[in-house]
Amino acid sequence: MHALIVVAHPHPASLTHAVAAQVAQGVASAGLPGPQHTTEIADLAAEGFDPRFTAADLALHLKQAPAPADVAAEQLRLDKADALVLVYPVYWWSFPALLKGWIDRVLTQGYAYEEGEDGQLTKKLGHLQVHLLGIGGAGGGTYERHGYAGAMATQIDHGIFGYCGARVASSRLLLQSHDKEFAASHLTAAQALGRSLFAPSP
Repeated sequence: MHALIVVAHPHPASLTHAVAAQVAQGVASAGLPGPQHTTEIADLAAEGFDPRFTAADLALHLKQAPAPADVAAEQLRLDKADALVLVYPVYWWSFPALLKGWIDRVLTQGYAYEEGEDGQLTKKLGHLQVHLLGIGGAGGGTYERHGYAGAMATQIDHGIFGYCGARVASSRLLLQSHDKEFAASHLTAAQALGRSLFAPSP
């Protein structure tokens, strides 16, 4: 079993990167029986992934050209994964542009879904379990008062992954709180997620 952890933050010393590392450590320390459980961290900023949706991406969408080389490489990386974990800072109540661009360019028609000429939708990522970890700079009260958490779940959990047929196994916002140890609790939660990622169902 293999987990692809996609992290989108420009600073390697950020809490976002620390959370991603703890997810990977949790998988490694789970000690689960059976085949080896592995992880790969895709650091989009360090790898220089280009999030811009260009004419080449549009040609792919219109089935007029093959996938650009960088998109094909990301799709191959995703093909190897049994679980996808997205770890990202919340920017304006959504993904940062880097991660949104990765989704725009990688979860393409023909790969993640297929719209037939009759208008019928084929969802193609039913084999994939998805885990979402958003790192938020505001507290839970702000999200609750304005309905931000629900709006994010609608657009991301349902609107993106539901459309492609991928199962969102967990979706969590790690938010600031009055507890000065909130960052440490986020790291603990991330490691717990990693340990449970491939655990057998009770």
